[in-house]
Amino acid sequence: MLTRLLPVFHVLGGMLMFFSVTYLMPIVGSLLSSDGTWTDFVDAMVLAMGGGALLWLLTRRHKRELKPRDGFLLVTFAWILMAAIATIPLMLVIDGLSFTDAFFETMSGLSTTGATVLVGLENLPPAINLWRHELNWLGGMGIIVLAVAILPLLGVGGMQLVKAEATGVNKDAKLTARVGDTAKVLWMAYFVITVACILSLRLVGMTWLDAICHAFAAMGLGGFSTYDASVGHFDSPAIEAVLIVFMILAAMNFATHFLAWRQKSLMTYWRDAEVRGVLGILGGSILVCSTYLWWRATYPEFLTCLRHVAFNLVSIATDCGFASQDYDKWPAFVPLWMLFLSCITVSSGSTGGGIKMVRTLILARQAMVELKRLIHPQIVAPVRVGDTIVSQQIAGAVLGFIFLYILTIGELSFFLIASGLDFTSSITAVVACINNAGPGLNVVGPAQNYQALTDFQTWVCSAAMLIGRLEVMTVFVLLTPAYWKQ
Repeated sequence: MLTRLLPVFHVLGGMLMFFSVTYLMPIVGSLLSSDGTWTDFVDAMVLAMGGGALLWLLTRRHKRELKPRDGFLLVTFAWILMAAIATIPLMLVIDGLSFTDAFFETMSGLSTTGATVLVGLENLPPAINLWRHELNWLGGMGIIVLAVAILPLLGVGGMQLVKAEATGVNKDAKLTARVGDTAKVLWMAYFVITVACILSLRLVGMTWLDAICHAFAAMGLGGFSTYDASVGHFDSPAIEAVLIVFMILAAMNFATHFLAWRQKSLMTYWRDAEVRGVLGILGGSILVCSTYLWWRATYPEFLTCLRHVAFNLVSIATDCGFASQDYDKWPAFVPLWMLFLSCITVSSGSTGGGIKMVRTLILARQAMVELKRLIHPQIVAPVRVGDTIVSQQIAGAVLGFIFLYILTIGELSFFLIASGLDFTSSITAVVACINNAGPGLNVVGPAQNYQALTDFQTWVCSAAMLIGRLEVMTVFVLLTPAYWKQ
């Protein structure tokens, strides 16, 4: 076992040293805002750099090219380690914050879940809010993919890391010839759209700090906010409209964004079956749910229903987690439908979580094929998504993934129920966390947060966030005896 762990620890040491550089942003933010926390971030930076260097030096004799199966171990350990290290400034600055709650907050940030245990967000030092949102942004495309772009510094091959961390079923597809170049392309698209989001939010009335933080959260589909009332604090249709646009962009495959830019054609989006699926299900759901709330007289005017449903439904369906209304008080059909959409809506290669639209399409096509075979047993009907024929191997992998996904939701929900949490809160908390969507309902609803949970319940939700962000199988493959056999 050590022969497998030590080379992974060596790379983790290098990654930890790299991660320490991310503290520079809140340090600069602290100095600019004079909030007095910059020394705490320097301390955290030194600890991360020193710990990474020590780990790297102690394991340097075991440096080797990682095998494909090592990628799963590295990715899982990296997310846990980065989340643990990221707790340091929170615990130094926020009085009485336990490691359990701090880890939940940083795991929520890096997994782009957006659930929080903190209250009085508007009263936190600006650098702390900036740090929380930077975690959202970094987690959006993945610490691992970012590391792949700088592999020459780490001295390790990277295709196995991309396969282990990158979302979607077609993980071997390349935009460029080299993995490092592919990662740089994805991050460039991510960066450019983030800048556009910051400028757009500034133009519609946010301060620079709020614009940067909410743009980071929107592009990472992380849902953190600088206010306890989330986006509802601004009560601005213009801000909500801007965030809707960028949340939908973040819910699409960033490879599609890059290809659309390179081909200079919006038809690139229309040719993408996932994009059509995302836009179709969002548009149809907004109209149906708005009409339903209007019929139930939740709001007096249809346009008011349309505004609030559009923002909150897009936010939850894309696994972002912003809220402008306490939708927990709406008729149950709408918030439950929103949580259901959080399971299936976003594209592969996006910054969202859940099953992903491509798996939803494959499963739906497979079901239709099976129905046809009941009528015509000898029919040859391949499963297609767009113009692509899906192999039986991929279809089988999708079925296996969805089985584990549903089983995990069930098991973790039973843990929460057994611990004393009510049924609605338990189910919706697990669904929201494993989909990296943020708010659930009832105790963990949009007008509340996860602070009311016990330590055990908090750790269960933290585990759900990790499992969901790494798409279930990456974590569970480590629990199989076959993984540890030579």
